Amino acid sequence: MPQRSRSRGSELQDEFKFQPSTSSFKWPAIKEPVASVTWSLAALDDDPEYERLDRLVEVVEQGLTSCIGPSGTLLALDWQHTSYRFAPQGVGDPGQPAWPLSPYPDGDYYIYLSEDFRMGSFGHPWEESLCLFGQELLDAASAEVEKLLGQPIRRSGRAVGTA
Repeated sequence: MPQRSRSRGSELQDEFKFQPSTSSFKWPAIKEPVASVTWSLAALDDDPEYERLDRLVEVVEQGLTSCIGPSGTLLALDWQHTSYRFAPQGVGDPGQPAWPLSPYPDGDYYIYLSEDFRMGSFGHPWEESLCLFGQELLDAASAEVEKLLGQPIRRSGRAVGTA
C-alpha cells in the first residue's frame, strides 16, 4: 500500500533544478537529464475515449515497475500536495490499491522517481509534456510512448530538430 512520504522537494530542487512556472519562457521546469526524452501530450487531445491516454499510463507504469525490481520502491511526487513512497508490485492489480498519481500531469506536476533519482517521469501540466529519464526506463518504454505520442520535442534536454 502506498505510504505518505515527507516532501523530497529540496532534493528534487538540488538534483533537477526544479522551477515551477506557467511561463513558456521558463520551460522545461527541470534540468532534463542526459538520458531523457520529452514528448508533447498534444496527441492525446483527440482521444475522446481516452484509449491512448490509458495505454500511455499503462506503458509508463509497466516500464517503471520492470526497472525498479521486485523489492524496489518509487516516490510519487505531486507538487505542493501529499507525496508517496510505494512498491509498484503492490499496486495496480485487481484487489490492490491504485497507483498513486498518474504519469499524465492532470493540472499539476506529477513526478515518479526511483529512490536514487536514476530514473523516473516528469509530467508538466502547462507545457503539456511528459519526460522519461534514465536509460533503463527509456529502453523499456520510449518506443511504445513514441508510437502513442509521436516524435519527441526534446532529447537530453535539447530541442529535437534544432542545431
